[in-house]
Amino acid sequence: MAGAGVIEVNDATFEQEVLQSEQPVLVDFWAGWCGPCKALAPTVDEVAAQYAGKLKVAKMDVDRNASTPMRYGIRGIPALLIFKGGKVADQIVGYVPKDVIDRSLTKVLA
Repeated sequence: MAGAGVIEVNDATFEQEVLQSEQPVLVDFWAGWCGPCKALAPTVDEVAAQYAGKLKVAKMDVDRNASTPMRYGIRGIPALLIFKGGKVADQIVGYVPKDVIDRSLTKVLA
C-alpha cells in the first residue's frame, strides 16, 4: 500500500525508523478497510515526493500493529502524526486536503 518514497513501519521498527530518525517523520496510520485512508494515500505519496530529503514518510497498518497506535491514542483513522526529535510535533485526524498537511509540515519543518 506504500508508494514510492514511503516506508512501511510496524511496532518492531517504529522506534528506529520514526523516533530515532534524524529527519522529521510523517506517519500515516491506516487500515485496508478504511475508505478515507485509501482516498488519502495518493496525497501521502505526493507529500513524500514533494518533501523528499527533508521529511521521512511512513505508513502503519493499525490492524497489524496494535501497541504503537494505542501508545499515541489513535482512535480514528486516517491519522497523520508528525514526529520531530522523537516527539509528536503535530497531528491531523481524518481525510484532509493536501494544503492542510502542507501547512502543518511548514510549521514543523521551519
